[in-house]
Amino acid sequence: MPVAHSGLGWPDLPPSEHATGVGWPEKGVSRQRIPATGTPRVERMATVTQTPLNPGDSPLVREALNSVVSRETPATKLPIQAGDSFLDDSWPKPAKTRVIAVANQKGGVGKTTTSVNIAAALSMKGERVLVVDLDPQGNASTALATEHRGDVPDVYQVLVDDLPMADIVKQVPDMPNLYCAPATIDLAGAEIELVSLVAREARLRRALAAYDAVDFDYVIIDCPPSLGLLTVNALVAADEVMIPIQCEYYALEGLGQLLRNVDLIKAHLNPTLRLSTIVLTMYDGRTRLASQVADEVRAHFGDTVLSTVIPRSVRLSEAPSYGQSVMTYDPGSSGAMAYMDAAREIAHRAMV
Repeated sequence: MPVAHSGLGWPDLPPSEHATGVGWPEKGVSRQRIPATGTPRVERMATVTQTPLNPGDSPLVREALNSVVSRETPATKLPIQAGDSFLDDSWPKPAKTRVIAVANQKGGVGKTTTSVNIAAALSMKGERVLVVDLDPQGNASTALATEHRGDVPDVYQVLVDDLPMADIVKQVPDMPNLYCAPATIDLAGAEIELVSLVAREARLRRALAAYDAVDFDYVIIDCPPSLGLLTVNALVAADEVMIPIQCEYYALEGLGQLLRNVDLIKAHLNPTLRLSTIVLTMYDGRTRLASQVADEVRAHFGDTVLSTVIPRSVRLSEAPSYGQSVMTYDPGSSGAMAYMDAAREIAHRAMV
C-alpha cells in the first residue's frame, strides 16, 4: 500500500508503527544504529539530532541529510560506566599484569592511536588499564583528556627525579577503569639527563614496581618515535612488545633495526621480553600495496600478526581533538570496531 506524505519530508505512518519503532522515526529525531564489534554482532541505539528536511529537497538530498549526525548536542554522548561493553561476552583477565610497550622508531605509524584505543577498549570491558605516555609530544595524554602542560607532574620527574608514579597517575574522565601517566615537553630532555644516572635503562621498571602496578590488568607504554633511552626504558619495563606497522613500504624499512634492539635488550637487560603482537594500521583495501605489505608481514611473522587490520578512518583522527578515544567519540565507526576486535584478540592471547 502506498504511504501518504505529510509534506514535511516524513511519510505518515499508523500509530502502531510509531509505537513499535518500525518504519520511519519521529519527525526531527533519528535513531542511529551503532553496530557493536565482534561476533555475534549486536546493536545499540543512540538518539541524535536530525537535520530538518525541506519539502523541496530531492530524494538524494534527503538521503544525505538523513545520514548527518550532529556531534554538538548532549544527546550524542554515550556515558561509559564501569564494566560497560558493547557485547555481553566476557574477556579473560590476565593472571598477572601485562606490561606492553607499543614501539616503532618510525613516526606516523599509529603508535599513540593504537595505545589509546586498545587501552580504552580493554577498560570498557572491565579491565583496569594504565597508559604511560613516554612520548615528549604528549599525544596520548591529549587523547585521554589528561592535563600535561605547565607544571603538571609527569613521567619526566618519575624518571629523572625519582618522583613516585602514584603522584602523577590520573584517572581518565568518564572512564572509570582507565588511568594515564602524562608526559610534558620536559621529557624531551630526559634522553640527555638519563645518560649520567645509575641504572639508566631500568628507571621506568623500578618506578612501576614501586607503584605496585599489580592493581592493573594492563600497563600500556606509548613509546616515542626513536630507539633512544626512553624506548629502551619502556622495553626493559615491559614483558611484551606490540609493533604497529603502517601498510606502506617505508614502514618495513626500519623494522629490522627495531627487532635487533629487542633482541639485544632481551639478551642483556630483560630476558622475559618478547614480541607478542604486530598490528597492521592505516590499511586501505582499495590499494594493492596495502594488501602486499599485509601479506608479506603475515608470511614472515605468522600468528604474531593480529587477524584484525586497522583501516584508515577520519574518526580516528578527529577523536583526539575532543579529548577522547574513538571508542567513546564514535563507537560505530570502522576504526572503533576494528580496535575493539583487536583488543579482543589481545585479551584472549595467553601469556607464555
